[in-house]
Amino acid sequence: MQKWIYIGLAILLVNCKGEQKVAIEASNVFSGKGVEIPVYDFKNFEYLLSINDGKTRIINFWATWCKPCVAELPYFELIDSRYPDNEVEVILVSLDLPDQVESKLIPFVRKQRIQSKIVLLDDPDANSWIPKVNENWSGSIPATIIYKGNTSNFYERSFTYDELERELKKML
Repeated sequence: MQKWIYIGLAILLVNCKGEQKVAIEASNVFSGKGVEIPVYDFKNFEYLLSINDGKTRIINFWATWCKPCVAELPYFELIDSRYPDNEVEVILVSLDLPDQVESKLIPFVRKQRIQSKIVLLDDPDANSWIPKVNENWSGSIPATIIYKGNTSNFYERSFTYDELERELKKML
């Protein structure tokens, strides 16, 4: 049974030197049948775009209704499985509608056996947050950011595995 679970406590992330603290709070978590998907508005999601802890992050914006997005998801999963957690983190940012998470997103994640971190970005003011992700982003998906520290590359396109890995290696 699908449940909304309110998270009452913020999760504190601290870098390895203990100097930087970022409070993160998911407003809700969809939870059901072994799948948990935190829900963020852009204000609480934005920190994921600038964590500076030595890891390379791949953040992919996608949705279950986007055929090119779905076609490239296995490549992100391969990257996630082939690179150590302390070097690379893959974050799949679903743009599915919150009222379809139970009926579409969670069954899709279970069927595809997705292991990468998934978050739901639920912020209806896309005209406000899209340029904050990247000033050149038209808003179409799939879109991907690969970053490490202050170096970031943005891609508004789909990838093959080889293309994705080649772009990742530029950041490692």
